[in-house]
Amino acid sequence: MSAPFEDILYEVRNHVAWITINRPEKMNAFRGTTCDEIIKALNKAGYDRDVGCIVLAGAGDRAFCTGGDQSAHDGNYDGRGTIGLPMEELHTAIRDVPKPVIARVQGFAIGGGNVLCTICDLTICSDKAIFGQVGPKMGSVDPGYGTAFLARVVGEKKAREIWYLNKRYSGQEAVDMGLANICVPHEQLDATVQEWAETICERSPTAIAIAKRSFNMDTAHQSGIAGMGMYALKLYYDTEESREGVNALKEKRKPDFRKYAK
Repeated sequence: MSAPFEDILYEVRNHVAWITINRPEKMNAFRGTTCDEIIKALNKAGYDRDVGCIVLAGAGDRAFCTGGDQSAHDGNYDGRGTIGLPMEELHTAIRDVPKPVIARVQGFAIGGGNVLCTICDLTICSDKAIFGQVGPKMGSVDPGYGTAFLARVVGEKKAREIWYLNKRYSGQEAVDMGLANICVPHEQLDATVQEWAETICERSPTAIAIAKRSFNMDTAHQSGIAGMGMYALKLYYDTEESREGVNALKEKRKPDFRKYAK
């Protein structure tokens, strides 16, 4: 049954909780309300004994998630947290919830959406999926899990390529680099995600919870990196260099970051 959320949909299908960002008109970009609701839904699903696995999805066919909503960003976002979005808390919620979280990617997984895919336990994408980072093109960066943990997932060289060049990658390329587990025909995506999730639901929940926490232990220190990094990001957002990215987007022109770099 759907909970009374504004930006997301929540539904349990045969012991699998589906959390769907429901902002297709914004390419499922998240604002402060979106993050708060995802955190609430993760906690709801994570400690519901009837739920064995969680799916994180985006509404519509165009995008899984395209990161922070730039229309709610003018040097700061519209919610709580260090940068106006509770990103540290959202990322921690995905990692700490004692059940696997599967990212279901049917379209663009860009910027903060790419970070969510990185952090989720598993990523299943369709052949229409597109992954990538845009931070340095927009006057932003993810100084925590989106960089440090990404290097663990895809390797140091590939992670640097993703962040420095801001290229886009197909679903199969995401699989090849280790960012996604499997790429399936678009029309088979939901069935595959549900099948994987239901298989997990058949496993011992305690064993799964212990396994997830054991995986997390090796990179638990990155939470501190993320926390410190968000404070640095806040300082960066207060500069003209960072604002140039948002201004250029609004004015539909190429940004000139070096004009403001010190």
